[in-house]
Amino acid sequence: MAPSPHVVVLGAGYTGLTAAKLIARRTGATVTLINSRDRFVERMRNHQLASGQRLRHMPLRDLLVGAGIRLIVDRVTGIDLGQRQVELLGGEPVGYDLLVYALGSQADLDSVPGAAEHATAVAGAEQAARLRERMRSASTVVVVGGGLTGIEAATELAETYPDRRVQLVTRATLGVALSERAQAYLHRTFDGLGIRLREHAQVAEVATDGVLLADGEHLGSDVVVWTTGFRVPDLARDAGLAVGDNGRMLVDSTMRSVSHPEVYGVGDAAAAGKPDGRELRMGCGPGGLTVACTVQAIGDRLAGRTPRQLRLEGDGYCISLGRKDGLVQYTHADGSALGPMLTGRPAAVFKEAIVRGAGGLGLRHPALALVAGSRVLV
Repeated sequence: MAPSPHVVVLGAGYTGLTAAKLIARRTGATVTLINSRDRFVERMRNHQLASGQRLRHMPLRDLLVGAGIRLIVDRVTGIDLGQRQVELLGGEPVGYDLLVYALGSQADLDSVPGAAEHATAVAGAEQAARLRERMRSASTVVVVGGGLTGIEAATELAETYPDRRVQLVTRATLGVALSERAQAYLHRTFDGLGIRLREHAQVAEVATDGVLLADGEHLGSDVVVWTTGFRVPDLARDAGLAVGDNGRMLVDSTMRSVSHPEVYGVGDAAAAGKPDGRELRMGCGPGGLTVACTVQAIGDRLAGRTPRQLRLEGDGYCISLGRKDGLVQYTHADGSALGPMLTGRPAAVFKEAIVRGAGGLGLRHPALALVAGSRVLV
């Protein structure tokens, strides 16, 4: 009998942790999970952390009880594709037969002068904690970015601090990926929370006292929250894996690297292609679909079966607008609305259930993720 393959998973965020547990459970492989910290971070709640709310403490070892997975808490410094081993900052290299790359993304603070020095992001737990501290004394806030992260950050801060002036600046339309009806709802929500909105405005520079727009206007603020643009680690590019211009690993329709078939990519760090040629967007929802596809493909190949391929039939947006409001909209592959739009407290309850599931039940019982993602496999 051939020995069971050794699968190494890099990153223990939503996608990495779920992938590791599913691979261990469904394939019989020996699994090692490598992460730079010893706890799980509920990234989808970072805007709540920034507004001063207390989050759950979730040690990775507790989430891995009974899974039969070896956990290594260390920082990955390189991947030797020729030797098939992962290099670590503090420990010996770890060899692998298959590698699952799930290192996620982080805020891009280098795209505009001054952002790295003067803005605060919410992509990381430490960044969100710094924003929480700064909000204790801030009276004015400018949120840069009109995507989902910016919308959730602005509404959470405005609801928590009704006496502060919150303004959101976006170079496009607020919620540009959503339907016109959904965008109209966002505008009404912003009006109700007293959030000032500047659409079609480009930030040229971030300073200690606010932001400078491309047209020369200065928007003063005590705190600048940067939520526009995300980038992935350089590890895949530096290792020699095929990546796109944005650094995301290029993968085929089974989430396998196009240059190194023993490597799979999941979540934000991988660039899965949509039928129209565009990349699958970053986010927890799409990330979960890539996990389902990857686990299925690895299991199929180890069993000698032809793996099923990722086929995207639509998308979904589940947005919190503070603790009492939300917006949920599903779309067809072409972006048109699919079904009714859910708003208000029912949407807030639905979003909370999604986040609780992803950060709790879904990680303790990851087979639910495979069931949820199976609808995108053919």
